Amino acid sequence: MRGHVRAFKAATRRRTQKKSRGAQRLAKIHMEIRKAVEADIPNLLPLMRQLAEFEKYADDFAVTEHVLREQGFHRSPPDFHCLVAEEGSDLVGFLVYHFVAFTYRAKPNLIIKELYIAGPHRSRGVGKLLMKAVAKEAAFTGCGMIKWWVAKWNERGIEFYQQLGAKIDSDWHEFQLSEKAFRDLAASVEESR
Repeated sequence: MRGHVRAFKAATRRRTQKKSRGAQRLAKIHMEIRKAVEADIPNLLPLMRQLAEFEKYADDFAVTEHVLREQGFHRSPPDFHCLVAEEGSDLVGFLVYHFVAFTYRAKPNLIIKELYIAGPHRSRGVGKLLMKAVAKEAAFTGCGMIKWWVAKWNERGIEFYQQLGAKIDSDWHEFQLSEKAFRDLAASVEESR
């Protein structure tokens, strides 16, 4: 009898796993990737805060609904563009990008500023769908390159991008001037005149 019970439990477990995988495939089918609209702001901002926590800059996070509305939807051209991944009526991920119009290629570059997928929706192909959509945008716009930066500690993100065919540019170092540093530099130039 025990053998029958074990076989029944194993068969039930396999059916449950198949249903789970099937449900994940169905979830992918119902995922919509689209350009963000102003009405998305209340649902987009919490995802942006989650990204700030994930990337450890939550204390400096200054984006508000007003900032998103003004810079992304009321300016022409906007300061940024945004794609969202929507499942049902829930936003589960986003990709923020902008363009650098003048480059040595005489073609614009598309710069990805943020890509984030909410925790429970990771490893389901959402990031790949967003990257595919932004690649289509870059092709449509006539870009010569897509560029972005990834934290060195984000090994999972690095692996994901490499699987897409991205390469780490070892020829260039990123430099930054903080707001204090560039204000100090600007003041020092004026003082030296």
